[in-house]
Amino acid sequence: MRQSFLSIIGVLYAPGHVEQLPGWLVGLHAELSAHFSDFEFILINNRCDRRAIDAAVEPLPPELRQHVFLLNLSTSVNRDNAILAGLDRANGDYAVVFEWSFSDSPHLVRTLWEKAQQGFDIVYLRAPQRRLPLHYHLLYRLFYSILHRYSNLRIDAHAHHTRIISRRALNSLLRLRENSQYIKALYALVGYNTTAIDVPQPLTIEPGTSFGQQFRNALLVITSFTSFLNALLGFIFLLSCLVAGLAVFNAVKVRLTNVDLFGHYYDTVPGWAYLVVLISVFFAIICLNLYIMSVYLSNIYREVKNRPLYIIESIKRY
Repeated sequence: MRQSFLSIIGVLYAPGHVEQLPGWLVGLHAELSAHFSDFEFILINNRCDRRAIDAAVEPLPPELRQHVFLLNLSTSVNRDNAILAGLDRANGDYAVVFEWSFSDSPHLVRTLWEKAQQGFDIVYLRAPQRRLPLHYHLLYRLFYSILHRYSNLRIDAHAHHTRIISRRALNSLLRLRENSQYIKALYALVGYNTTAIDVPQPLTIEPGTSFGQQFRNALLVITSFTSFLNALLGFIFLLSCLVAGLAVFNAVKVRLTNVDLFGHYYDTVPGWAYLVVLISVFFAIICLNLYIMSVYLSNIYREVKNRPLYIIESIKRY
């Protein structure tokens, strides 16, 4: 018997999850009661019928129901924020976010716990691939390439939500009250020793999630955790300087020789070269101002978030 208190978190956000709930609870209860000294189930009702949930849970044995807590959210929220609601309520030594797609594999909880005992604070399940339509696949590839290049976060593109989190890592995570709607970034932000366990189940689209919603979430995460927009505006400024320089050179060349950069002949129009030079200079100045403003806004945004400057993992005294 393992002397650990586990908090198992499940988010109900589709009618199919309510149908799976009895089997999910029974399988996990049998596994946990056989191998762990104490545990609790924290269910977050995100968009499901409360009566259907009650009908699914109440017929279960009393020794199982005494471990179940149901959190009914007043309105539907993003799944990551619903998971955060469960993590806020977790009282265990370890919190386990357990997805419905693994309901037939309750032994994975023990596998995650045993891996955590090897010195890891966060252990997650890794999929071999994403099983998505082409447009979703392209969006995720672009999203993770930007995230890896323009931030210090190292997020596994094939990570499932199912994972175990130690109490000290969870306490640090709960200090980060982000509105990013992307909890995997928070796991990476707090750091701690993290590892993965490979499983055969692929990643799929969440039920009820549209491509537009995924695109908006990706844009929100990019603006919250990366310097991509600053880099993009800096690139636009440099490009504007290049374009302005070529335009000025071309205008002067036509004014003096009546031949442009491409070898075409033009009659000289009084005032044309002056206007081109003036417009090009102001175009470059506007792009420079936008870049400077983006730097200031980025600094203000980081200050408003009030993220901790550091997180101490442990202290050792000799």
